[in-house]
Amino acid sequence: MAGSRGPGPVLAAMDRVEGSRRADPLIPPLRDAVHTMPAGVRDALHGTRLGHPAHPAMVQIPMGTWLSAALLDLLPGRRRAPDVLIAVGLAAAAPAALSGLADWAELRKPQMRVGLLHAASNTAAVAMYAASLSARLRGRRMVGRGWSYAGLVTVSVGGALGGHLAYRQAAGANHSDQVVAALGPGWHPLGALHDFPIGAPVTATVRDVPVLVLRETADVLRVLAEQCGHMGGPLAEGEIADGCVRCPWHGSTFRLTDGWNVTGPATAPQPTFETRIVDGRVEVRLPAGEKER
Repeated sequence: MAGSRGPGPVLAAMDRVEGSRRADPLIPPLRDAVHTMPAGVRDALHGTRLGHPAHPAMVQIPMGTWLSAALLDLLPGRRRAPDVLIAVGLAAAAPAALSGLADWAELRKPQMRVGLLHAASNTAAVAMYAASLSARLRGRRMVGRGWSYAGLVTVSVGGALGGHLAYRQAAGANHSDQVVAALGPGWHPLGALHDFPIGAPVTATVRDVPVLVLRETADVLRVLAEQCGHMGGPLAEGEIADGCVRCPWHGSTFRLTDGWNVTGPATAPQPTFETRIVDGRVEVRLPAGEKER
């Protein structure tokens, strides 16, 4: 509509952050530093076995303790409890930051730029809360309260940036979950059996949904959603070995038999399909558990 307003100042500012290249020189060394961590450690930080990213859950402890401390600071006679809460939040901030850093290292450039600002805001908040705790322990309680309220405002800005990453830029979202919604129940035609040579991965479509097809033997086919759930990478271009396919973009590895995410950064299994051969043609359907979702 001609009279409609354009993006507000917040979204306009975020668009500028996403497109700015000023901080790009920081990205390669930070990403390389994250990749020096053992793969198993990174998988744990991603939340590979949880089915969703671990970072959003881990940040609840520092956010909750710091907000609680701010409320208790408003009540008379409350001295030690806010100090303990701030200390707990500082202790929990380190693993939460590590999990966020592990996720950040596997994102696209526009997401990484917002992620750097998110991390900078949260780092500043941690420094403010550390200053608050130091002042409180030295008996300067009013100064300590001032630092903690400044930290709460700053970490709230960081949280808003994290929300932008998750909900507008879809960082951490499962990019293959729409496969289940796109396909109805029942069997769907995939193609003629001779279209799928043994041992060679092939890309096909099921009702406009791209799938990866690997024919292992004369009558055994493995079919799973072709777009990686982590960031939509093309699994058909990935390496297939030991009964798994490895995404060429960020290295997520999925088992061909059931789509299980053997290694991250993907935190959700890849949708897979049951197959059957009818009169020389291949048909697929979602497993029973997926059809009921």
